[in-house]
Amino acid sequence: MLLRLDLQFFAGEKTEKATPKKRQDSRKKGQVAKSQDVNTAVLMLFMFLLFMVMGGYLKDSMTGLYEHAFQEYLHWDLTEATTEQIFFEATVEASKILAPIMGMAIIAGLSANWLQVGFMFTTEPLKFDLKKVDPIKGAKKIFSVRAIVELVKSLLKITIIGTITFAVIWLNKHEMMMMSQRSVEGALAFFGHTTIIMGIAAAIGLLLISVLDYSYQKFDYEKNIRMSKQDLKDEHKNIEGDPLIKSKIKEKQRQMAMRRMMSEVPEADVVITNPTHYAIAIKYDEDKADAPYVVAKGVDFVAQKIKEIAKANEIMTVENRPLARALYDEVEIGNAVDEQFYKAVAEILAYVYRVQKKV
Repeated sequence: MLLRLDLQFFAGEKTEKATPKKRQDSRKKGQVAKSQDVNTAVLMLFMFLLFMVMGGYLKDSMTGLYEHAFQEYLHWDLTEATTEQIFFEATVEASKILAPIMGMAIIAGLSANWLQVGFMFTTEPLKFDLKKVDPIKGAKKIFSVRAIVELVKSLLKITIIGTITFAVIWLNKHEMMMMSQRSVEGALAFFGHTTIIMGIAAAIGLLLISVLDYSYQKFDYEKNIRMSKQDLKDEHKNIEGDPLIKSKIKEKQRQMAMRRMMSEVPEADVVITNPTHYAIAIKYDEDKADAPYVVAKGVDFVAQKIKEIAKANEIMTVENRPLARALYDEVEIGNAVDEQFYKAVAEILAYVYRVQKKV
């Protein structure tokens, strides 16, 4: 009894790698190896690179909108037409500022996801599932290995990004002390440049962390989709079909084919026998074929049934051992006999026709 329980335990233990079908099913459910930190790092890197390239354009656009609002709109009469025009022009200018930022954010998000999981679209994760709000499972997650990993990862991110930020500020401390001697435009340019350097450096640091996180997510994903030996057997049954069911279907098909074959025996012209082991029913119909063809054949029990049906329907039985064996091996049911058997079969048919005429 204990041995049986041990075998059942080991059979249910998930020790086998996931099959391609298991991976495909998991992917359809939205379960893939993916690190959110990769998305964050790529997004930060793309955005700060955009600010570095288009910083001047964004600054001019925002200051232009500010100047236009206080130098021109401020002196307009407040009417329905002017209010509509102000909102329209402000919306157009704001769109010009936000469009590159939003476009780059979309490109960064799609690129980060494509790098990790390729193209994938599924609505499965959006479906409501009560298991996701189970308080017991939620409590278990708090004290799980994943929770510890997430805590260590968060502390590592805070440490690295904090160190990078402090290092950039420390390297530029002398310039910051001299800000009082610079113009407003020069101060803005300095702080903008420093912020971009800080952001790019932090994004690169976060990208390094995300590589480690993705490796862990990949490991955790592979562990979660492992299969037991029983799972492999069940999947094989689902793909190939249950052997018991398949055998029953084959048996049913064999029985139907047998009944169909036996129903053709009464139409035969002659049954050639071994005489005990083989029986082949032959028919010649020049409207259906140019040569005689086999309507039924069998060995042992099936051969006896063919002979019984032939006797009940007054179909002649002719013994020819080598011919019966050769026809059984060489000619399938419904096919015409080969040329090598023409002479022997023709002689038997001629003999049968002569006997039937005498009768």
